[in-house]
Amino acid sequence: MTIKDLAAKTGYAVGTVSRALNHQPNVSEKARQAILEAARESGFQLNQNAKQLKQVHSTNILVVIKGTRNELFAELLEVIQAQVAATRYSLVVDYMDENENEVHRALQLIQEKKPLGILFLGGNEKNFLEDFSSVDVPSVLVTSAAGNLPFANLSSVCVDDRTAARQALETLIALGHRRIALIGGMKEVSDISRLRYEGCLDAFRAHEIPFDPEKDYLGVKYNYSFGYQAAMELLDRGRDYTAIFAGADVLAIGAIRALRDRGLRVPEDVSVMGFDGLPLGDFLVPRLATVVQSRQELGKKSVEILLAAIEQGEPPRHQAVAFTVLPRESIKKL
Repeated sequence: MTIKDLAAKTGYAVGTVSRALNHQPNVSEKARQAILEAARESGFQLNQNAKQLKQVHSTNILVVIKGTRNELFAELLEVIQAQVAATRYSLVVDYMDENENEVHRALQLIQEKKPLGILFLGGNEKNFLEDFSSVDVPSVLVTSAAGNLPFANLSSVCVDDRTAARQALETLIALGHRRIALIGGMKEVSDISRLRYEGCLDAFRAHEIPFDPEKDYLGVKYNYSFGYQAAMELLDRGRDYTAIFAGADVLAIGAIRALRDRGLRVPEDVSVMGFDGLPLGDFLVPRLATVVQSRQELGKKSVEILLAAIEQGEPPRHQAVAFTVLPRESIKKL
């Protein structure tokens, strides 16, 4: 069976069928699913040898960054660039909105850039389970775990986000806080956001502290303005919080500005803790309490693992990076 036969079977144009089979954009989801289902029923397979003949060798390493304003990823990229600069490889960097499908984007870029490997900065497990089997180059998921995913070409480097968030909450609880609000990412599209949220719930349950997810949690995009807006909305709910835990430093910094604009002092009136350990937190007044994950370690390990897979055919590795809960001036004991 040829692509023309498959087009005749499904009623779609040859170009539409080709784009769907190659996981390219500009195909409706309805058409894509119909074409892929017809291909499975017919036992149709792309001629991979023909595809390979059309490809050219490259020295590209692709970096797919999920989130256009994520400061942690910006700093990680600097580390990755420094590591790759000492090799014969070139970086191709692509930014995308954190609501978009990172695997779909990678599949499109594989066709265009012919990378030897991919670094995913951020990712969603559901997207990988559904689509990553079509990725045929070594890849590393950075800041998210992939150890439970069934792919022989996918490694991961990350901290234990769930445990780290729980320990951050335990720090606030040990200081006497019981009315704690959470500002995090959107759990539906970010495994990191989901795991940090679940770690907070673990701490609340362990200490039998009431928590209402409808009133005490807001999931937003990771940037300063959304942290500001989320804190304003929480304050408008009138819940009289003594502490806010933010799932990223950028959210915590935005929240501190919102609190100050409402005439509240940090930490005298409300304690604030973040996550990531961005350098900016060292220079805030007050210095930001946070969970520190080493950007140097994350970036260095990710590049090392990817190059070992590209050059030596090493099997996937799943590396845990240490974290530190750093209590500083933005939190206080009640």
